[in-house]
Amino acid sequence: MARQIRLGAFLPGGGQHIASWRHPDQPVDGATNLQFHIKLAQEAERGLFDAYFLADGLAVAFGGGIEGGNARVVGFEPVTLFSALAPFTKHLGFIATASTTYEEPYSVARKFASLDLISGGRAGWNVVTTATEAAARNFNRDQQLPHAARYRRAAEHVSVVKKLWESFEDDAFIRDRESGVYFDVNKVHRTDHRGEHFKVEGPLNVSRSPQGHPVIVQAGQSDDGRDLAAATAEVIFTAHQKLDTAQEFYRDIKARARAHGRNPAHVLVMPGVSPFVGRTEAEAREKYERLTSLIIEEDGLALINALSGGELDLAGADLDGPLPPAPPTEGMKSRQDLIRRIADENNFSIRQLYQWIASARGHYTIVGSAVQIADTLQEWFENEGADGFNILPPWLPTGLTDFVDLVIPELQRRGLFRTAYEENTLRGNLGLSFPHTRWASPASEAAE
Repeated sequence: MARQIRLGAFLPGGGQHIASWRHPDQPVDGATNLQFHIKLAQEAERGLFDAYFLADGLAVAFGGGIEGGNARVVGFEPVTLFSALAPFTKHLGFIATASTTYEEPYSVARKFASLDLISGGRAGWNVVTTATEAAARNFNRDQQLPHAARYRRAAEHVSVVKKLWESFEDDAFIRDRESGVYFDVNKVHRTDHRGEHFKVEGPLNVSRSPQGHPVIVQAGQSDDGRDLAAATAEVIFTAHQKLDTAQEFYRDIKARARAHGRNPAHVLVMPGVSPFVGRTEAEAREKYERLTSLIIEEDGLALINALSGGELDLAGADLDGPLPPAPPTEGMKSRQDLIRRIADENNFSIRQLYQWIASARGHYTIVGSAVQIADTLQEWFENEGADGFNILPPWLPTGLTDFVDLVIPELQRRGLFRTAYEENTLRGNLGLSFPHTRWASPASEAAE
């Protein structure tokens, strides 16, 4: 089969754009409206998306600090939500975020293995290190861990979770009523991990799913983040404004994956894209301008501050003047650098900057017709910029429906995107290999 674009749908119920909740098409209670999330999942599946993705935070972010702005002050815990959505879909994957900094490996392994079974093998874990002081104060700390320390803990955390997911071999359960043998004790394995951050005996009390274990996803762009992703992730979400920076990241990740002894084809790079889609470019521009006009100034400033590390005081600043320097923090260093670069390369004022990043927080915003958007996606896909894309519709459900009805058919006409799901698992639809356990025989691995 010819290589095709993979697509994730990043669908926070409150919308992506910080003013999306003010748009008449967007439910004002979308973030905590289960029926609306069901509708979004079914719409994404109609569009043949690989997965429904959700980010997550561990503290309230007032104003514009996260997707949806104030509409996301409250929201569902992603694994809980996806467990509710899974029965309403058949093929769509569910990628939920969980923190290696503030959660224990056993709990993470258990809840994602459970979601994987509930969904029939359609779960993915987005590995994050959680970079805010507010989150630290919710988890028994006065301040967040330093950046490098967070990534050391993350690397060990992922390693332990993967070991726990191998507690039971794929054929461990016999369940023979006549003999009374329920499982083969020789195919159950303790974890026995002792490391710098964790001591975990195991085994996990959840069995494996049809896809072996959940797909591992990661989104770090710093040097530490890149190495963790190349060593452990199967899908990597990333943020770029230009093809040349996307290519540098793509080639670097593939090289690092190869250095870790991995098949680079099984490490999928998927930049975020926020599309304003119209039947014409003028129609798309009108949609962009309408949503931009709804931004509340204080939310725009809160967004810039959050993405600049949380210590940039813009009170009283000239909004039509340049962005002042931000003090260094232990927050998301790659995103801080990206926001600074967007401002400098475009000579944006503070106001222009928050207008531009209001929909995608540093991911690429495209305003155009279906043909223009497909042209951009194709260029990145065919020139070592991406294996696929994480689509961030600016407001919901219209932004998602526009993409499904206008862009998807254009990609299909070009032979770049599926016309039907290939498999029943997330791993299968992404074209990823089955993860055999450490205990599998060489013959079974060779047969895969």
